Amino acid sequence: MMETTDAILSRLPSRLKEARRSKGLSLEAVAKLSGVSRSMVSQIERGESSPTISTLWNLTRALQVDFAGLLDQGADRRIEVIRADAVPTIERLGTGCAIRILSPPDEAGRHEVYDLRFAAGGALLSQPHGQGAREHLTVIEGRLSVTSGETTEHLSAGDTARYPADVAHRIEAEGPAHAFLVVHGA
Repeated sequence: MMETTDAILSRLPSRLKEARRSKGLSLEAVAKLSGVSRSMVSQIERGESSPTISTLWNLTRALQVDFAGLLDQGADRRIEVIRADAVPTIERLGTGCAIRILSPPDEAGRHEVYDLRFAAGGALLSQPHGQGAREHLTVIEGRLSVTSGETTEHLSAGDTARYPADVAHRIEAEGPAHAFLVVHGA
């Protein structure tokens, strides 16, 4: 049975507000990320204004939520796919290191998953995360050294290191390398 347009659109304000809050963003932050004015975002969330398709697209991209799933009644039952070219990437955090963020934004600080690619001599130096934080690093290709506090270990493809991340720590590549990193309690 097809839902009416009114029924579908009636869910929009609460779904947008829920998406914004789940990511810990203020109205101002969403406005800056989306290019939609703060007052318009507020009006849409209160159901006082209906967004244009363009505005809705800008908001969903800023909130990193699925455009169609936002309106769909069964959005929580869908498979979320982020295509390779849409995965957020950080390239300025280390030297010679590209970091692809694989975990959803609402997991930040609790359970973070990263795909790391290093150029020869690349390094990722990190300040201490929250107390009790740990990292799990698996080398997929190449060789890496990981230092946590005063301890250093050398890893080859297939090796996994688990170490405290609530102290200064670093990952360094001897040559080109690829790794998978899971951070708990960042």
